[in-house]
Amino acid sequence: MAIGYKQLLAEADAEVSSLTIEEAAARLEDPGLVFVDIRDPRELERDGLIPGAKHAPRGMLEFWIDPESPYHKDWFASDQTFLFYCASGWRSLLAAQIAQRMGLKVASLRGGFGDWRRADLPQAQREPR
Repeated sequence: MAIGYKQLLAEADAEVSSLTIEEAAARLEDPGLVFVDIRDPRELERDGLIPGAKHAPRGMLEFWIDPESPYHKDWFASDQTFLFYCASGWRSLLAAQIAQRMGLKVASLRGGFGDWRRADLPQAQREPR
């Protein structure tokens, strides 16, 4: 029998560390933590993002992480911890699990950008491309 998204999320949650929005906000200026927004570019343009966050679309993540890929992004080759987030925390939890399996130090933002916005934490705007 196939497994559903709830089981996938539970398994990822057991493997990946998560930060609350309060814990993440306290580390916003931490040079050892890179915020990575995996949402679709249209979501960033519509809703904004966490100041200083890198953008790595979920569909390209594995290719951007892998140094053997022609799409590799050098900033993923650092020894920093990558804090993945999306709108609610589900996509980013699964993305963080994959990134961790690929060798990165990771965490996931519990509650995602939605909780971040509702808490009125710092936000930046992204201009349409």
